[in-house]
Amino acid sequence: MKHAETRPFADPQVAARKLLELAAGVEPVNGRIHIEKINAPFLSKNGCKGTGAEFGAGIRYAVEKGWLDLHESGTFVTLLPHGEDLLKRWGG
Repeated sequence: MKHAETRPFADPQVAARKLLELAAGVEPVNGRIHIEKINAPFLSKNGCKGTGAEFGAGIRYAVEKGWLDLHESGTFVTLLPHGEDLLKRWGG
């Protein structure tokens, strides 16, 4: 019998925290972070191994909490001050 694998990013808050960590490690261009700079490592089989649904839920959670701002085009995010403060508290 196969058992379902526990998904580390099934919880949107956990996914959002990981996305914040990834965003903090990227040098912004004109204050913006290209979405693929956090999308690729999150989804990569050699990286976090997250899914597209987990990525989407994490982004939505981070935007709702005021940690990230998603540009209307969907191609950029901005790490907001509240998100930066959280990273300092988390030690990231």
